[in-house]
Parts: sequence; structure tokens; C-alpha cells
Amino acid sequence: MENIRTPKVENVRLLDRSSGQRKATIGTLYLSATHIIFVEDNPETRKETWVLHSMVSSVERPPPTPSASQLILHCKDFRVFQILVPQERDCVDVHASLVRLSRPERYSELYCLSFNPNVNKEQREESWSFISPSADYRRMGLPNNLWVSTAANSEYRLCDTYPSELFVPKLATPAVIVGSSRFRSRGRFPVLSYFHQDTLAAVCRCSQPLSGFSGRCQEDEVMLQAVMKSNPGSDFIYVVDTRPKLNAMANRAAGKGYENEDHYTNIKLQFIGIENIHVMRSSQQKIVDVGQTRAPSMTDFLWGLENSGWLKHIKAVLDAGVFISRAVADEGVSVLVHCSDGWDRTAQACSVASLLLDPFYRTMKGFMVLIERDWVSFGHKFSHRYAHLDGDPKEVSPVMDQFLECVWQLSEQFPCAFEFNERFLIAVHTHVYSCQFGTFLGNCEKERRDLRLRECSHSVWPQLWADRAQYTNPLYKAELGQSHGVLKPNTTPYCFKMWKGLYNHTEKSTPPRQSPADFLSAVREESQQLEEELTNHQERIRALTGKPIVWEKIEVLRRTTGHLQQRHSGPDPPSTQSEPKPISPLSNTPICSSDPATRKAHRRDSAPSGPLGLQLDLEDLFACSDLESGVADLSSRSSSGADDSKDPDLE
Repeated sequence: MENIRTPKVENVRLLDRSSGQRKATIGTLYLSATHIIFVEDNPETRKETWVLHSMVSSVERPPPTPSASQLILHCKDFRVFQILVPQERDCVDVHASLVRLSRPERYSELYCLSFNPNVNKEQREESWSFISPSADYRRMGLPNNLWVSTAANSEYRLCDTYPSELFVPKLATPAVIVGSSRFRSRGRFPVLSYFHQDTLAAVCRCSQPLSGFSGRCQEDEVMLQAVMKSNPGSDFIYVVDTRPKLNAMANRAAGKGYENEDHYTNIKLQFIGIENIHVMRSSQQKIVDVGQTRAPSMTDFLWGLENSGWLKHIKAVLDAGVFISRAVADEGVSVLVHCSDGWDRTAQACSVASLLLDPFYRTMKGFMVLIERDWVSFGHKFSHRYAHLDGDPKEVSPVMDQFLECVWQLSEQFPCAFEFNERFLIAVHTHVYSCQFGTFLGNCEKERRDLRLRECSHSVWPQLWADRAQYTNPLYKAELGQSHGVLKPNTTPYCFKMWKGLYNHTEKSTPPRQSPADFLSAVREESQQLEEELTNHQERIRALTGKPIVWEKIEVLRRTTGHLQQRHSGPDPPSTQSEPKPISPLSNTPICSSDPATRKAHRRDSAPSGPLGLQLDLEDLFACSDLESGVADLSSRSSSGADDSKDPDLE
């Protein structure tokens, strides 16, 4: 509170630019220790707008106008607020207060350490065990005769940015583990990230070797040999360096670099080409600037999207995951992934590959486990990358933003494969920055333990799970996990879209239109109510007549589409097998489509009635294309032509 110069300012006008608001609202502005609060003067609505100080990215103070002084708040979730303050003195005080409050210097100033939801101590402690990477390893069938848990990093002795629980090849001796750790940047030696039980291939992660131009380490070479031998079906492993090769070569001058294939005879080295954190930071700022341009022309928008290079970077991350998943699932070859220090691009590539390989991670709880394992426990630098504390701005980069966008792009191609919807991804994005919970605080597991976050703060996962009703995808089909166990997305440029839901949260039309997901949820709920009502009526009729009700199923011929060329944008040719017919929720009858004349004649003669006497319009219920296929979207162009300078890699 000592940083607040003016706690209350009246007759303030607020304009929410990101929501398409055109007219400023008059009200009172309050500054608390944790929030900026704006309350409308309108006695009928009294709408309140709350913004966490930790969500404020920057505070601008443009030159004052004759009528008022103004402040512009840019938030980390891409909202923009314009505040008009009547008096210049109040504007200066509010600006100075917000600059200090939005840049905390110590962890003790963060909101999560003062946030007290209505739970007792036992519930808080249980919330931290709600998601368990250890349980996920057991689900993979670990430990086994190929991979075992090691106590080498107990008390974080070998690597202070790794978790204490690690899985390594059974053939790796303690001496080999220690030697490999000394030869890897930050001590991050090769360990298991994901084990594929079908092929026995594994996804492992580490950091770059300290090889320089000619250095080598016998223990590290033996370690990679042990990784290969932990997969009986292959005589080599892929080493995926997610950096551009030019960047990796530049690091050799600093005594680091990449594996020499002359020394590691059992590897195949593959460079992916994901740019470093500085290029990504600049790229996202450009795309944010494009979204905040007032009334841009189509040419300006497409040029800005192309110039940002953002979608090109998203494609590079997704390509890395696709390469790893195909190596593991199709070739049965284990993969070792690293970048420079192994906590940014490595986390992106490993988590995207796991998502493609395993349907469990496409469920809501499985996705939480994936983030907890590959990001939180393996030492992604959350506090540095997302500016939780006032520090070096060059350390800030949207690494998690890119991973979440890759997941969103996949959900657009495979809308029935994910249990969660877009709102869930946006909620995770918000909490990464908000500091409301302790889950994403700190840069590694050891730092979170030293901060005693489990005793002083709360985990975000139980809260998201409690709100899962609003995050559930109505199109999700759990049975697709069997037929679509491994996702094979199309990564050609035209399949990538601008994520409007993240960069522009609300529709600017008036009134706001209902999203397709909300509409489908409402239809599903109404169908369930109708089915329950139908069942009640059937039971009453059976009780009155003593006879069961028999409903006749009506088959309708499928419409031929010989005059239309079938579109298929997936990586594999369309299957020649017959597709399952969609089912009507009212009649439990397969819905097919024939030619228009046949449909109209059939509807006149034998259209079934719903439980409330409603006729089913079969012409409107024609069969559509498979929802699991990718659909080309030409509304935005891929930014494949951006010319980013390739400086040496500094993660």
C-alpha cells in the first residue's frame, strides 16, 4: 500500500479498446495493493472492471488533451485500456503508482501469496497433489526393464534446474550419469520425457553439449549409447537440435555447440530451425501491433501478419513435434531433444510430440499433467519469461504462448480429438501471467521448494478442474483415442490461422454472437432434456397400457456427391472405407443424405417425428465432411517470408 499515491479518483472515463468499446464509461477508479478497479457510476449496472497489477505489461502516459490527461494500459493478455483522468496531478500519481505496482521486485509482493480462496489448510495441501507427474510415469509403465528411476539428482545435487525424480536408461551407471551431466550445459544430462509403450521408443531431453570445436566426453557418448540400447527395435537414435544450424554453430565459439557424428556413431543429427527467444519476442510484438491497428485495410493486415513471422514460428514448433512423433510411432526410433539450455524450445518440442503421440494428453487432466511435467518440473523459466518480477526485459519471451497456440492450431484441424476447448487454453495462458496461483511461479522445482510455495500459495489445477464445465469441448469423442491414437496434422502453410480468440478476446459485433461451441453445448443439453422427457412419457404409456413402446427406425439413402470433388487436406490420402453415419439425437436414427428430390419425397412420406411432435427436416441434416480432417482456411496468410536476422542463440 505504501506504493499507492492516490487510492481513489472520481469522474474517470474508461475505454476498453480490446472489446471494441466505442464510448468511454464514466466511473470511479480505485487502486488496491493487488488490483486496478473501475466502478461505473451508472446506478443500474454498477459494472466493475478488475485488472491485476501483475497482468499489466506497460503503462503509457501520452501528452494530455485539453479535456483530460490519459493513461494507456497494455495487458499481458492483450487487452488495452484507455483511462482519462480529469486532473493532471491525479494522472501523474496514478501513473507512478501503476508503474511500481506492475513491476514487483520480490516474490513476497505477488498476488498468489496474499490470495486466500475459501479452502482450509488440508484442502490446499491436497490441491498440490491433484496433478502428479509420478503417476503419469507409472501410467507409461515405468519403471521397467529398460528405464529406471535414479536418485542421482536427489536434493538437486547434479542439476538444480531438473526435478528430483528422473528416469534414465537402466544401462546408465552413476559414473556415466555424472560424467554426462558435467559435459552438458547447466548440467542438464539426457533423461526420459515420454515412453511410448507400443514401440518401446522414448522421447528424451537434455541441453547442448560443451563440445566446442573438438571436445568430447566418453561418459556422454556412453549415455547416448545407453539411450539407444533402451529401445530394442532400433540401432540408432535421432538427436533433434531444435535451433537453426547457424545458431548452433555460433555457440561452438563459446565452447558449446552440438554433437559430432564422428564421435557419436549411433546418432542421426537433425536441425529443426526454431528461432531464439529474442526473435520470438519481437515477432509477437509485431503481431500484437497488427491487432491493435485501428481499422486496418486487408492489405495492411496481411502484410503485417506476414512481416511478423509469427505463424512461420508456430509452424516450426509444430514441425518439430511432428518429426519426433513420426520417429517414435512410425519408425520406432528413440529421440533425444535439446536446444541451448533445454528449457524453452526443448519443452515446446517434447510437449507437442507427446500431445500428438498420446490421446491422454488431449484430455483436460492429461493436458495439466503434460504442462506440469514438461514445463513446470523440468525447469522452464516462468518468472523470467513472463516478467513476474522486475528484471531483464531481454529474458522475456512468449515461449508458452507458442505452445498453447500450437495446441489451438491442432484443435482446429482435429476438433473432436480434444476434451478441452479454446477457453481452457486462454485460461491457462492467463494464469501463466497472473501470479494468482503458485503453480507457474519461479524458474525451477528447487526454487519453488525454497520459496515454500506449497505452504504459502495454491495450485491452479483444482480451480480449472472445478470449472471444467465451461472448458469442455462439446465435439470431443473419447472413442477417437483408439482410431486416432497418433495425430498426423497437416503443416502446410495454408492450414495455419490467426488465433483471434487470444489476441482479440471478444467479437466486435452487437449483440455478441454465440460461439459454435456454446451453441453445440446448448443443443446437447436440450437434446438430453428431450430424451429424458421422452423416456418419462414412454414409462407412463407403458404403465397405462402394459405394453412396451417400439420405435421404428427409418433408413434414408445417402446423397451422392459425384458432381463435387472431395476435399481432403490431411497429410494422408482419404480412407476408402465407409464412414460412420451421424446419428440423430432425437430418433437415434442414422442421418444420411440423398439427392434433393429423394429427400423431399421421403420427408413427405416418412419423416419421423420428435418427442414433441416436431418434424425432422432431413434436408438440413445432410451428412457433412469428417470433423477430424484439417480444413483449409484462407482468411489469413502464413508468414513464411519474414526475414529475421539469425544472431547467435541466447536462451
